[in-house]
Amino acid sequence: MSQPTTRALPTIGLEWHLIGRPRGWPTPADFALREAALARPGPGQALVHNLYFSVDPYMRRRMDHVESYVPPFRLDHPMDGGAIGVVLASEADGLTVGDHVRHGLGWREYAVVDAQTVTVLDPTAAPLSAHLGVLGNTGLTAYAGLLRLAGVKPGEVVFVSGAAGAVGSTAGQIAKLMGAARVIGSAGSDEKTKLLVGEFGFDAAINYRTGPIVEQLRHAAPDGIDVYFDNVGGDHLEAAIDSLNSHGRVVLCGMSAQYNDTAAATAPRNLLLAINKRLRLEGMIVSDHLDLREQFVREAVSWIREDKLRYRETVVAGMEHGVDAFLGMLRGENTGKMVVRLDA
Repeated sequence: MSQPTTRALPTIGLEWHLIGRPRGWPTPADFALREAALARPGPGQALVHNLYFSVDPYMRRRMDHVESYVPPFRLDHPMDGGAIGVVLASEADGLTVGDHVRHGLGWREYAVVDAQTVTVLDPTAAPLSAHLGVLGNTGLTAYAGLLRLAGVKPGEVVFVSGAAGAVGSTAGQIAKLMGAARVIGSAGSDEKTKLLVGEFGFDAAINYRTGPIVEQLRHAAPDGIDVYFDNVGGDHLEAAIDSLNSHGRVVLCGMSAQYNDTAAATAPRNLLLAINKRLRLEGMIVSDHLDLREQFVREAVSWIREDKLRYRETVVAGMEHGVDAFLGMLRGENTGKMVVRLDA
């Protein structure tokens, strides 16, 4: 089990800690980059040097002390999240020094991981960082939401909010691959809306900063929409409810418009229409659909090789810029998946 190493193992590593619970928008003062002593791996464990870690919208909710589907981050402890790394030392069957693995202990340079919690990756199948995005939980969220929750049918019209982000850009393309007749996306700049149509194959795109989203969606989908994949909430959800046809479906994946609000949400105000139209609104948590991962990865790798599924990444270099990347992602500065590369 124990694997030889070619160099001395590190004894200290850097970790990002949450040191204050944000009220409203987080600031750098809510975080601290600290040194921590590293333990040697015990039986069934491995020491991993992280190469990439993920920053995601859901992490903002974990900074609040509220009950959710994942526990809140603990103050003065390292945060966690998706990461890709290389095994430096192993006391576990099936994990060898030099293996590339995906695991859940991001936001730090090094991690001691339990073997049953990691996935060994083939570094030749795709760029390693893709396993945090289009081939990771990001892509699986889009796939499971459209296949299992929305049940997209050929000929339907699909609207995706936050469509230039990691989940949204993948969801729009997968909807087309499932036979959607028309896919509409929203984004926060003209540059991003051009990208949606020109590179990701959306049929239309809306810049929500240039006018009321409800009016723009009515114009883009004059015959209504059948499925709404929601990453934003708020006025986007209200507009989608307005445009949904009878028996339409809503995948409630995220509500980024509300994550930093300190006041009660003002929209949607038209939920009564959900009764009249017999709509179905269902929350989406990717951990409920891990049984689809193998099927999804197999299909997604094929789509990528055939240039049917494209993806973008925004990579921030340097462990010390981890919080900068997270805050930038909240402000919408990323196109596609935002990841932090630890080696600058």
